[in-house]
Amino acid sequence: MTDFNPFTLEGKTILVTGASSGIGRGIAIACSKMGASVIVNGRNEERLNETLLQMSGENNQKAVADLSDTAKISSMVAELPKLDGIVHCAGIGQRVLCKQLQESDLDNMMDVNFKAPVMLQTELLKQKKINKAASIVFIASIAAESPTIGNAMYCASKGAIISYANCLSIELAPRLIRVNCISPAMVWTDLIFKGGITEDQLKEDEKRYPLKRYGTPEDIANLSIYLLSDASSWMTGSNIKLTGGE
Repeated sequence: MTDFNPFTLEGKTILVTGASSGIGRGIAIACSKMGASVIVNGRNEERLNETLLQMSGENNQKAVADLSDTAKISSMVAELPKLDGIVHCAGIGQRVLCKQLQESDLDNMMDVNFKAPVMLQTELLKQKKINKAASIVFIASIAAESPTIGNAMYCASKGAIISYANCLSIELAPRLIRVNCISPAMVWTDLIFKGGITEDQLKEDEKRYPLKRYGTPEDIANLSIYLLSDASSWMTGSNIKLTGGE
């Protein structure tokens, strides 16, 4: 028997945004269990503290900042150590019919789901906070290719981040920095209750999935571990659909 584990994150320092709840929290907890030192980011310090209490290891820390406020990104990045992995997970959802869209709705959606991760990534590169052969993961969504009524802004924001990540992967390849996206279908988080959909309606809907269930934050976290680990060292520019067969 050997201790060989290609998925280990021992010795790696990883930043996870949107780690105060949902998928981001699940990824942060899982990464800590795989040996990483994890920096959790979010706007709500109390909820970040709750995430930290569920994590393994003693080298985890928090970076409280609202990433939609670009003025705060630079100062947060300046305090970060060199990173071996970044998971861009912070995001919001809102269902509004196209004919009812307000400019403020669109600005808010794109500021959080697209502009914030792009500007954070830009600042990380400017301040040289990313180590050679690091891994960058964007949590996108199958919504980019699966239109639904009232979901135009969200679908567009996730499509934009996928296109951005494709270009970033080419630019960073000379430094062996990998960039990939995960596009989940429906995942059981607070986000899916936006728009007045009830839990009973969602449970009925998940029956149509070939695997008969929606995803969980842990499902997304397990794939994130693969992408952050050296096991995926020949993988970049990919968008992995994680959908339960949907």
